[in-house]
Amino acid sequence: MNILIADDHAIVRKGLIQILKEELSFTEVTEASNALELFDKIKDKTWDIIILDISMPGRNGIDILKQIRLSGIMAPVLILSMHSEEQFGIRALKAGAAGFLNKESATDELANAIRRILSGRKYVSADLAEMLAAGPTADILNPMSTLSDRELQVFQLLARGMTITEISNEVKLSVNTISTYRSRILDKLNLKNNAQLIRYALDIGI
Repeated sequence: MNILIADDHAIVRKGLIQILKEELSFTEVTEASNALELFDKIKDKTWDIIILDISMPGRNGIDILKQIRLSGIMAPVLILSMHSEEQFGIRALKAGAAGFLNKESATDELANAIRRILSGRKYVSADLAEMLAAGPTADILNPMSTLSDRELQVFQLLARGMTITEISNEVKLSVNTISTYRSRILDKLNLKNNAQLIRYALDIGI
């Protein structure tokens, strides 16, 4: 079984590899620490599954997932995140992920998630399944669902305390474009400034 792990933290990759080696036999694991490495290695062979961190340097995992699909690569993708399913789970599945797994659950659930995905099914937790069942109601109750994927990425970077210029350099977009995204985010979330945005991010666990 060929598995590609894309995560910018070496210690996380090593931990995931250890779990995979212990739980799944005949597994060959390849690592990528950023999007460039991922797309360089993704062409080398046929992958049974790709494990992708949602928070990659410069680009978020959902954006990378979309590009993977546009590249014609149809290997199932399991999204990993340290953030809550409420904020990212449904978004990841809508983008084409085969499953969403919180990193806190990875030790217990990673092998099970992979087995389920390889059997042709989606992997979601019970909580995420309830949100999916709620349909549009879940979106109404979650203001973050109003943000586009790019706005969500900018929100995350602003929540880290990054300046407009720093974000511009990080995501390779102009300062004016980032400023526009910031204004939209504040308007959609009914916030007035970066301080309120950071507080809001802390409150919802981002």
